[in-house]
Amino acid sequence: MDIAAQMRQIAQNARAASRKLAAAEDAVRQQALLNLAGLLTDRAADVKAANARDVDAARARGLDQARLDRLTITDKVLEAMVQGCREVAAMSDPVGEILSMKKRPNGMLVGRMRVPLGVVAMIFESRPNAAVDAAVLCIKSGNAAILRGGSEAFHSIAALMELIHAALTQAGLPAACVQAPPTTDREAVGALLALDEFIDVVIPRGGEGLIRAVVAQAKMPVLKHYKGVCHTFVDKSADLKRAVDIVLNAKAQRPGTCNSLECLLVHRDVAAEFLPAVGKALGAAGVLCKCCGRSLPLLSLQAKAEPAADDDWGREFLALTLAVKVVDGLDEALEHIARYGSNHTEVILTNDHANAMRFTREADASMVAVNASTRLNDGGELGLGAEIGISTTKLHAYGPMGILELTSAKFVVLGQGQIRE
Repeated sequence: MDIAAQMRQIAQNARAASRKLAAAEDAVRQQALLNLAGLLTDRAADVKAANARDVDAARARGLDQARLDRLTITDKVLEAMVQGCREVAAMSDPVGEILSMKKRPNGMLVGRMRVPLGVVAMIFESRPNAAVDAAVLCIKSGNAAILRGGSEAFHSIAALMELIHAALTQAGLPAACVQAPPTTDREAVGALLALDEFIDVVIPRGGEGLIRAVVAQAKMPVLKHYKGVCHTFVDKSADLKRAVDIVLNAKAQRPGTCNSLECLLVHRDVAAEFLPAVGKALGAAGVLCKCCGRSLPLLSLQAKAEPAADDDWGREFLALTLAVKVVDGLDEALEHIARYGSNHTEVILTNDHANAMRFTREADASMVAVNASTRLNDGGELGLGAEIGISTTKLHAYGPMGILELTSAKFVVLGQGQIRE
């Protein structure tokens, strides 16, 4: 069987399985997730051994440290997967929920019912644990999933898929509810993206190049974000000590993630006090600052700093590099974000309520925060249990996508013989 035929068979099987999964009782779907949590715990050594093969091969090929970090399944990552399974299992069942019911003048009842999207394909790079996040959310929300990871994580994903299939079959659900193409051939991605008759939506997770390639080829809707150019604006009323901790966390905790801080904006009235203090913390963490003319002299003695180039504004560095700009106030900060932001995450650090509320209204992003780190734009941190991705598309979903974002709503009409006059 050639790759196109193989992908078509996978998609057909997913479509058939999606009907059974959508019709399954919540207790059955919940049990599948609890089964998976147990298997991840009991067979952690098998998962880590498969992952070690991938990490060793990737290191030998010269994969950069940021991607090696995303590829590695540590004990902490495994525990997060187990916890995600249990948290999502405990959530209320979204499938079949009646969102509203209104009586029309003719006596007919018109309501909306939450239903699964159907078959969700996810194309992703590096992070093998994303396969578990996606599987858990899709099972809970009644969607079949097709998960195509990067070749660098092939053995890790295969080991995780073995556990996912065991968890499903133990619960009496078809293994085809969650599938991964058994090939690293790139032709498989193009073949899947042409199967809009079976696949309802595709979600790409990875670098901007991957996401744009998926958008260009996909015949079905794509939920996506191209990049995370996240800003933090330090207002003149901010608690500057707390602001240092927030900025350091946002930039240096995991700089290779889409919710890490890429540009720091500082009010001119506090720049002379704040920038040397934050520069000391950033310098100790090894951060390179790309500075505007006003911020460079304030940072150069405390941190590694150099003049910013024009294309540093709006750049997703995904590294220990940070653009820094002094602005005259909230108006200029919002103008900068409107020009260079990517609709991902925007933050204001302030004790001025009016400025905070204006920022939350006017900053256009999937998450806007006051006095918090950009790193909190994550499904788990926002109470979704896990996420299948972050959407900046706005249509259908905006922000981290959990079980509710993997459903739609259909109209339900309850009549007593009404006809159209």
